[in-house]
Amino acid sequence: MSNPSAAMLVIGDEILSGRTRDANMHFLAQEFTKHGIDLKEVRVVSDDKAAIIAAVNGLRGAYDVVVTSGGIGPTHDDITADCIAEAFGTGIDVQDEARARLQAHYDRQGTELNAARLRMARIPFGATLIDNPVSIAPGFSIENVHVMAGVPAVFQAMVASLLPNLTGGSPLLSQSLRIYRGEGDIAGPLAELAAQYADLSFGSYPFQKDGVYGANVVIRGADGAQVDHAMAALATLFPDT
Repeated sequence: MSNPSAAMLVIGDEILSGRTRDANMHFLAQEFTKHGIDLKEVRVVSDDKAAIIAAVNGLRGAYDVVVTSGGIGPTHDDITADCIAEAFGTGIDVQDEARARLQAHYDRQGTELNAARLRMARIPFGATLIDNPVSIAPGFSIENVHVMAGVPAVFQAMVASLLPNLTGGSPLLSQSLRIYRGEGDIAGPLAELAAQYADLSFGSYPFQKDGVYGANVVIRGADGAQVDHAMAALATLFPDT
């Protein structure tokens, strides 16, 4: 049985403008790989209502799991929650549990839960909350879509809260071999070897150091013994590496 498939939707003008570098995709890919969920696609869209809704509806129909990041804060341009509600054809309002969490948090800080902060308690009808131990304001899940903050520390905490509730598959294992030959020299033998191991993934990543050309060849798969066998065969093909 194949692993569950996943997609990530990164939302925010600041990503597309280059003002902010996205770190969440790298983190999510690593965590999903360990959990046996195959991240197949990542999209980045601007803070545009129509674009977000179209992307959510396209991805949730194509993949088992969809994770979004960005656009659930307290400011006027944080429109993700509203867009998710519209994508699912449901309403949105302040949820009692989300409000209670925020109220307790701001009471402890001696800070007012004002109208802007209360926006972070607006949750689409039918959604369940994703815990946020960092800054309390929750994410939420609705069907196979899981909506999280864009701030990396908060995103990571939300992923940790979500993962136990997701069904994973076989974690992906990998091994690599550094080969000091140009890709043109290794491409043919590597393709033949890959054809013998249809269940494994072979990747070739070239490098150049001190005038010497080479490639790091990475073999990935769920079966550790098969990965070992393929790596031994690769080392036999290129014994002088």
